Amino acid sequence: MDYGLNLNRLDIPVNPYEVFKCDVPNMSTSLFFVVNDSFYKKELPKSNLPEGVVFSSLNDFAAEHPEVIEKYYAKLADNATDGTIAFNTTFVQDGVVLYVPKNVVVDKTIQLVNILRSDVNFMMNRRLLIILEDNAQARLLVCDHAMDPVHFLVTQVAEVYVGKNAQLDLYELEETHNNTVRVSNMFVNQEADSRLLLNNMTLHNGTTRNTTRVTLSGKGADTNVCGMAIADKSQHVDNNTFIDHAVPDCTSNELFKYVLDDSAVGAFAGTILVRPDAQRTSSQQTNRNLCVTRNARMYTQPQLEIYADDVRCSHGATVGQLDENALFYMRARGIAEKEARLLLMFAFVNEVIDTVRLDALKDRLHLLVEKRFRGELNKCQGCAICK
Repeated sequence: MDYGLNLNRLDIPVNPYEVFKCDVPNMSTSLFFVVNDSFYKKELPKSNLPEGVVFSSLNDFAAEHPEVIEKYYAKLADNATDGTIAFNTTFVQDGVVLYVPKNVVVDKTIQLVNILRSDVNFMMNRRLLIILEDNAQARLLVCDHAMDPVHFLVTQVAEVYVGKNAQLDLYELEETHNNTVRVSNMFVNQEADSRLLLNNMTLHNGTTRNTTRVTLSGKGADTNVCGMAIADKSQHVDNNTFIDHAVPDCTSNELFKYVLDDSAVGAFAGTILVRPDAQRTSSQQTNRNLCVTRNARMYTQPQLEIYADDVRCSHGATVGQLDENALFYMRARGIAEKEARLLLMFAFVNEVIDTVRLDALKDRLHLLVEKRFRGELNKCQGCAICK
């Protein structure tokens, strides 16, 4: 299949601030846009970010702070390890940077909306660089939307640095369509006593492959990596994770859940590495999967590699269908079979939704997931472009 590529950096064909309005109740964010692979800066609103905090185009940031780019950019993502990373590095023309200096707390959630917009099949390559220095705190919500029914190919490489005693909550929400192929690679480095929450939620897609690598390089670091995928028709969702306990006294918790309907295919491969010096490690990995039909397929491979002797580690995976005893119990109490199935599916994924620390986003996800299971949701329906 042929894809177009915006090599000449043509003008963005839409003003996102005119066509997009996130109406999630009670959620106020500092809102920014990337249309295809271009950071939209013609009409940037007053974001009210604290002094010293930067959320901008990668090219603009590099021009003003070359020393920061030299220190952090392309240091975690190695072109030699993965062809898609090398491909992205070759063709990427810009990106997005979040920089939070030492001791700065960003109280307001930052929201980045990636809009796919084209009249022809289109390829875009995105780069995301997140830097939280020591004692910094921030929350970032990244939403992916597709406005047109053409074929899209998206590659994304994200590099995340969480400094000493810093805290980052990073939410990724994909709501594209069946003609979208998305390949994402994320690399995270955590320093001592840092805290990280990663939550990746796939509600609508075509083919998605997310690879996440977290390195706990400072004592006392804590990471929570969560994910939820809801797929039907012939959709495919693949999550690969690697958590590297490189030093002692760190904690990691991992939870991924899939609900697969029709002929959807899911895959999960998660590895936790505990190095010889990483004593007193505490790590838990859980992958639970629900195949609603006999044609749905799930492939799961949880792994533990432990080279230290003073650790508390566990991992496990399950693949199954709805509990017939629970269905019988609910039907015996007057609940219709279809409604009983929906309630069980919703309860199954609710554990992942509850890891979200933004109450407004959590409430919206409850609604979106319910509509998704009922077949009433094709897009987010929480913004103007989806109505």
